Amino acid sequence: MKIVIIEDEQHTAEDLVETIKKAEPGAQIMASLKSVKEAVSYFQNNERPDLIFCDIQLGDGLSFEIFNKVPVSSPVIFCTAYDEYALKAFKANGIDYLLKPFTKKIIQESLKKFTSLKDSFTHKAPPSYKTILELLESRKNQKQGSILVYHKDNIIPVKMDDIALFFIENEVTRLITFNQKYYSVNKTLEELGKITGNDFYRANRQFLINRKAINNVSQYFARKLSVNLNPSFNEKIIVSKERSSDFLNWLSGN
Repeated sequence: MKIVIIEDEQHTAEDLVETIKKAEPGAQIMASLKSVKEAVSYFQNNERPDLIFCDIQLGDGLSFEIFNKVPVSSPVIFCTAYDEYALKAFKANGIDYLLKPFTKKIIQESLKKFTSLKDSFTHKAPPSYKTILELLESRKNQKQGSILVYHKDNIIPVKMDDIALFFIENEVTRLITFNQKYYSVNKTLEELGKITGNDFYRANRQFLINRKAINNVSQYFARKLSVNLNPSFNEKIIVSKERSSDFLNWLSGN
């Protein structure tokens, strides 16, 4: 079984490769791709795999853009952390998915399902991703007004517009406000990314940044970007080369 993985987080991609090989020792990983651009180029110049495992949110856009730009007949299993609303839309559009984090058992069940149905895929037109792409783009622009934070024995609502940055510190999600107050948050950055709207950007695995908090951006080693905030923040915030173009488009309001 020939498989292509599309996932921009290296740790997640490596974990998925390892889990697939445990679940199906004979599986051949043809490629592990990190972006919409890289995937489009790959499918334009290489044979189609038997199966594709694909994250939805990549550094340079939603992965549905890949299949709108290049006709790919291979079945796709999307690996996602999206909310129930979006998952219902996937089902309505005939799109299969796995919820992160995935386990050996979940992967085995998906591969077993693929094996039992693979003959029908050759006679079945691939699903249209246009509707789901429009849905997710519209959801990305919606945001929650406030978030509940924890301080000693109190639960405090903090307006989203007052938050400069969400970040991970010692495996705990925290935030800093524009008036430099720090709070703990009982949500992951992935969960926060779904409710903060387009005013916030997931710079990397550790930081989710409010556009209004960005003072300036400078070039960094190996075509990466370094983000400087106001209020000031001690840790260096780096945007990878793969995400740089998407980040700058977001920063300009596009």
